[in-house]
Amino acid sequence: MDVDATGRQAKQKEQSMEKPVPDARNVPYGPHPRNVLDFWRADSEPPTPLWVWIHGGGFMGGDKSGVSPELVNAALAAGISMASINYRLSQQAPFPAPMHDAARAIQFLRFRGRTGWKLDPSRVAAGGGSAGGGISLWLGFHEDLAEPSSDDPIARESTRPDCMACTATQSSYDPNFIRSIIPGPAGGHEAMQLLFRVRPEDNDTPRAREVFAAGSPINYVTAQAAPVFLFYPMPNLPLTPALSANEGIHHPRFGEVLKEKLDSLGVECVLRYREDCGDCPDEEIPRLFAREAVQFLRRQFGMT
Repeated sequence: MDVDATGRQAKQKEQSMEKPVPDARNVPYGPHPRNVLDFWRADSEPPTPLWVWIHGGGFMGGDKSGVSPELVNAALAAGISMASINYRLSQQAPFPAPMHDAARAIQFLRFRGRTGWKLDPSRVAAGGGSAGGGISLWLGFHEDLAEPSSDDPIARESTRPDCMACTATQSSYDPNFIRSIIPGPAGGHEAMQLLFRVRPEDNDTPRAREVFAAGSPINYVTAQAAPVFLFYPMPNLPLTPALSANEGIHHPRFGEVLKEKLDSLGVECVLRYREDCGDCPDEEIPRLFAREAVQFLRRQFGMT
C-alpha cells in the first residue's frame, strides 16, 4: 500500500470530528492475529515524527479502532504521523506479552520508516489510555529490548520511545503497591489477576512479588527515562475507601507518585488534571488532551 504518496489526512482541520481513513490498515507487525496496526501519514516531504497509540481496556479488551478522531487529527495537523496498534490481550497471553507486542510494533514502524514510510526513527513517541498508557511507560522506562546482532533487521531496531503522552494511566500494576497509595478496591482489580495469572490470595508469594515488580513501569525509572506527559480526565477525588475500582485504577495519584520519582531524577514529567480545564464540558476533555499532548510532542521532537 502506498503510504508515501497520500498524506491526505493532514489536510483535514484539527477540529474535524471525523477520523481520517488510514493510509494503511491492518498491517501485520508480528505473527499473532492481534499483531496488526493502522497507520496515518502526515503530509510532509521529509520524514515525519511518529506517535504510536496503544489502546486501553485493562489488558482484557479494546481495539486500535478506539483511537479518537481528536488525537489523529491533532497529530496530523501538527506534522506528526500516527499509528494505532492491537496487541495480545491477557486472555490470549499473560505479561509480558502486551509489552513485548508493543515493543515489536515500535521496532516494525522504525524499520518501515527507513524503508518506505518516510518516518524519522529518532523521533518516535508512544502513548495510550489506561493500560495502553502503562504499556507506553513500561517501554519508555525499561531497558531497550533491541537485539543488535539479530539476523532480523526489525529486531535490531530500538524498542524505546523517545517520549510518551498518556491519559488515565497507571504507573504500577503491583496490587500491593496500589493498595499503599490508593484505598478502596483498585488494588484488587481483575485486570491484574488475569495479566499476571495470580490469584488475590497469592499476592504475597515470592513469584507474585517478582512478576508484579517486573510488570510495573515505575520500577524501571532511571535518570535516562524518556520524558512524559500525563493527563488524568477523571476528577481528582479524595483518597478514601469510598473510591470505586474504576475511580481508583484511573486516579491521578498514579501520576503523582510517578512525577515525584521522575522529578527527583531530573526527568521531565508534565502532569495535568481534569480540574485544570476548569468548568469546561466533558466533551472538551478529549480535545484538551489531544491539543496539549501534541504540543508536548512537538516540543520533544524539536518542532517548536
